Amino acid sequence: MLNQIKNPKDLKKIEKEKLPELCQEIRTTLIQKISTKGGHLSSNLGIVELTTALHYVFEAPSDKIVFDVSHQTYVHKMLTGRAQAFTDAEHYTDVNGFSNPAESEYDLFTMGHTSTSLSLACGLAKARDLLKQKHHVVAIIGDGSLSGGQAYEGLNNIAEQGGNIVIIVNDNEMSIAENHGGYYQNLAKLRASNGTTNDNLFRALGLDYVYEPNGNDVQAVIKTLQQVKNCTRPTVVHIHTVKGYGYAPASTTPENYHYCAPFDIATGEVKTVNTINYGQITYEYLSQRIAQDAAAFVVSAANPKPIGFTAARRQEAGKQFVDVGIAEEHAVAFIAGAAKGGAHPIFGVQGSFLQRSFDQLHQDLALDNNPATLLVLGGHVHGMGGSTHNGFYDIVQLGNIPNLIYLAPISKQQYLQMLDWAIDQKEHSVAIRVPDRVIDDPIISDKKTFTLSSRIINQGQDVAIIAVGSIFPLAQQIVANLQKHNINATLIDPVCVSALDTEFINKNIIPHHQLIITMEEGALAGGFGQKIASYLGDRDIKVHNFGLTVGLTKDFKPDELLQQNGLTVEKITNYILDNITK
Repeated sequence: MLNQIKNPKDLKKIEKEKLPELCQEIRTTLIQKISTKGGHLSSNLGIVELTTALHYVFEAPSDKIVFDVSHQTYVHKMLTGRAQAFTDAEHYTDVNGFSNPAESEYDLFTMGHTSTSLSLACGLAKARDLLKQKHHVVAIIGDGSLSGGQAYEGLNNIAEQGGNIVIIVNDNEMSIAENHGGYYQNLAKLRASNGTTNDNLFRALGLDYVYEPNGNDVQAVIKTLQQVKNCTRPTVVHIHTVKGYGYAPASTTPENYHYCAPFDIATGEVKTVNTINYGQITYEYLSQRIAQDAAAFVVSAANPKPIGFTAARRQEAGKQFVDVGIAEEHAVAFIAGAAKGGAHPIFGVQGSFLQRSFDQLHQDLALDNNPATLLVLGGHVHGMGGSTHNGFYDIVQLGNIPNLIYLAPISKQQYLQMLDWAIDQKEHSVAIRVPDRVIDDPIISDKKTFTLSSRIINQGQDVAIIAVGSIFPLAQQIVANLQKHNINATLIDPVCVSALDTEFINKNIIPHHQLIITMEEGALAGGFGQKIASYLGDRDIKVHNFGLTVGLTKDFKPDELLQQNGLTVEKITNYILDNITK
């Protein structure tokens, strides 16, 4: 049936009694593709019936259906003309994992981060009403996403604005990991009372409310949606679903299959290579730190596994591990308050998610030099990736906040040095740009005393290569390649990317070099390399910055992105050979 559905009109031609069979076909297709290619599994398995019902009841694209989290849109893509990308292995890469208007008229927004659907739907409904149009507006938001502050802001304004807005709360009792926060006590009461308890946050806000306990029963969901379709007031449809429904490994341990690598369907075993990574390194360090330091605690915003804190490890850490939910703004202000109070908070967060807390980073954390520590993940081409999840703007943002020190380690040893220093010191707010590849330091043999000064890794002359953090191994290859051309380049680790070590530059770079190359895996405009170029602008020395300018708004493959931006051994070597006077 799935391959016969080219658009939602074809879905409506299927007899309602056959829809459970279609849902099972969709579920089998999801498991097959994701077991082969990887992707978001448990969240999509849980929303099969809801998505099918939405497209069966509403008239997309004239009706506006806004998903909150793109990793729940796989089924939506299947039912809107893109099924072949899931059923045919030769077409698995035809669509990306996120909502994208350039891909289909059924995708209204480029959706990457969470807690936004209610605000977007509120705006769509406002435009509809001003233009005297008659279509329906539907927002889907997960219970985990309700922990984000913008969700509350959206609910608040929807209640005042009024009109036909259907808010689907997909309650699977999970975020990426378990839910955290007082709000979830109310959801539990609503589930336990079959939606009848008077203790109802949605009604308290002035919203109408309907509860559907059988969210994985497509017939039941269709019936409920038909009842609220033509509502004249904003109406919350609270639907209880099971994350990972229909596949035992995913429903038993949904966190492990939120996003997963290819896996064996029969056993559920994920096919990964057991190599040391910074998640493991970070956990080993932090677990020892909190055991020895009663004032230290680790913070996550609903995404604890990248810093190594599995469910068992979180339980072991007890009160010294805090998950604030999908609430990065709160997390940054929270650690600022904790640091001011004398604690030692360490917040691990993806760089792309940290973007949501720019104001708190500036105003609440750094302005008063509150000594909290942030571990910023994904600021490299092998990170989470895509147009919505790359962390390539972290240096531009964090590197230009007054009082915030942003460090970019190149090695495991240097990373551990920085962690020790950042947590122990009391003078500054500190963020550390966690690399992707674990390498040993060319100079440091153990955790010696850390300083903010730039480091010369290889002393040469004529050309100096300044390599930021995770790009360092590529710079090493370029230095080795230049030696084949009888050029001994100076290789420099800047250490800190939020401020220039001008004393180092004046003493070690300007007198001995005619060309400076900067390299960074980050947005070039406003990045670290441009700080160097600006400082040396009136000097008789040439500076060329290599970073990311091409492909930042599109999905990408890491090696292709590096190639497009000239970040390769061959291209940088050739540039140096063409611009240096021997």
